[in-house]
Amino acid sequence: MAETVIPMLPCRSIDDITAFYPALGFEVTFQQRSPNPYVALARGELALHFFGMKSYDPASSYSTCYVRTDDVDALYEAFRSGLKASLGRIPTRGLPRLGALKDTTYGMRQFLLTDPGGNTLRVGRPVADTFEHRPAPTERYARALHQATLLGESKGDPAAAARVLDRALSAEGAPPPSRLAPLLVLRAEMAARLGDADHARDCLARAAAVPLTPEQRLALQDILRRADDLREHPSS
Repeated sequence: MAETVIPMLPCRSIDDITAFYPALGFEVTFQQRSPNPYVALARGELALHFFGMKSYDPASSYSTCYVRTDDVDALYEAFRSGLKASLGRIPTRGLPRLGALKDTTYGMRQFLLTDPGGNTLRVGRPVADTFEHRPAPTERYARALHQATLLGESKGDPAAAARVLDRALSAEGAPPPSRLAPLLVLRAEMAARLGDADHARDCLARAAAVPLTPEQRLALQDILRRADDLREHPSS
């Protein structure tokens, strides 16, 4: 027996979906406008279907699905380059948007992509033997990064994440460079999501000035790439 699961996701406009996904390498394999708007897309073995709902609100959508891949880094770069070629930038907030690629505390290396219909694709590959959450860090700055990431990304509360990061950045004693750069980049992302482009630019400038060794830059390459994307359009 062989089974295939195909997500069927809502959207307000089928046209928005068919205009967006080709930039990511998808092709339209079927489309109808009546009696009900519907479109099927495929990228290799990855299939996504969408149905139209005129009253649907993309901004309040909770629709999501998980895409497991054996090469999440390559897929992220393909999506990232496709979006930049199509839109002229990497959309980091609003709809659509592409999240950062990172290793999670539950054994996945993943990124989030949210389309114009408000549907979020969580794309990742396992990097551990278990999906149990690792214990929260005890070191001050690592703990702040952990808490702010959960608040800002998992719970969708950038204001709460910003408060955690501000406390860490204003605490007595300076964070080491390997912690300071991630704190500033994440704070810049939260500022951008809150519509504070000036604060985002300030945090990104401070992050760029952090002295990092070649080894630290290699270890922080996901974060530094995210800083580059935010730096291009901190308010986008």
